[in-house]
Amino acid sequence: MFADTLLVVLVSLFTTLGAEFIMYVTVYRTDTYKRLKASMDKQSKQLERRKDAVGEHARGGQKKKIDSLEERLKNVNREMSTVKMYSMVAISFTFMALMGMFNSVFDGRVVAKLPFTPISWFQGLSHRNLMGEDFTDCSFIFLYIICCMSIRQNFQKLTGVAPSRAASKVGGSMFSPPPSK
Repeated sequence: MFADTLLVVLVSLFTTLGAEFIMYVTVYRTDTYKRLKASMDKQSKQLERRKDAVGEHARGGQKKKIDSLEERLKNVNREMSTVKMYSMVAISFTFMALMGMFNSVFDGRVVAKLPFTPISWFQGLSHRNLMGEDFTDCSFIFLYIICCMSIRQNFQKLTGVAPSRAASKVGGSMFSPPPSK
């Protein structure tokens, strides 16, 4: 089981690094991305400075300036998502093909033992294609997804291509919470 666990971690490491290399070649080194990233960083810093200077009790004119800065940051974030979209679609199809291949290799094999019983929502994923009722057994797909997500997030922070916290707070994506008014 340890060898399978190590193999899944290595597979996820190499597929994630391959995906990030493709993103670097097709997106991160382009002038458009660099311009948008610089604009996003600059506007994020402006917004944070403005919010810190004003505090929570913004007046009419100050509130409008903050709202306009947030709107501009959302627009830049939307443009950045558009620039990344084509590469992400190609990487998604590649990941699905690889996942199908590795799923057939690890079908029915326990690759790890979880130190907890997952909540019911995740049991179908963590125990996928495994025999028995021990829900602490972990399938390939669950470990692969968790490893890919964590490796990708840390690698992006390490290389400096992850979005800044201020840009993430403002959002502009469908998964971000609605702004509080």
